[in-house]
Amino acid sequence: MSVIVTDQGFAASDTAASLPEAEVLTLPSDTNPHEVDFSGASMVRVEFPSFADGRGFTIGLVLRQRGFTGRLRASGHVISDQYAMARRQGFDEVEISDELAARQPEEQWKFRANWKANDYQSRLRSA
Repeated sequence: MSVIVTDQGFAASDTAASLPEAEVLTLPSDTNPHEVDFSGASMVRVEFPSFADGRGFTIGLVLRQRGFTGRLRASGHVISDQYAMARRQGFDEVEISDELAARQPEEQWKFRANWKANDYQSRLRSA
């Protein structure tokens, strides 16, 4: 099982589960985002094999820059401290394992949900 994390916390259900398989594109972390054909995809899942592997953040950012407007999901070993970065890079949500959700409960993710106001650039502008 897995848990979907949004700005509101842990989602009660995975609404993407109802999407046709052909509309969900899953990308491993070693994908070249400049070569991805996302036409026909309503959701792209980017795999994060380790919380220390940040290539998925680049993939998400490049897909958004290239015009992908569908749902973008970070999937795998993303920790709550990385949630704000994922959102800033264009991800809509994060999919984590039940085990990670038990170690990092919903409160830790919700603490970082105000990702727009809690970046260093915002703090510098208001100083």
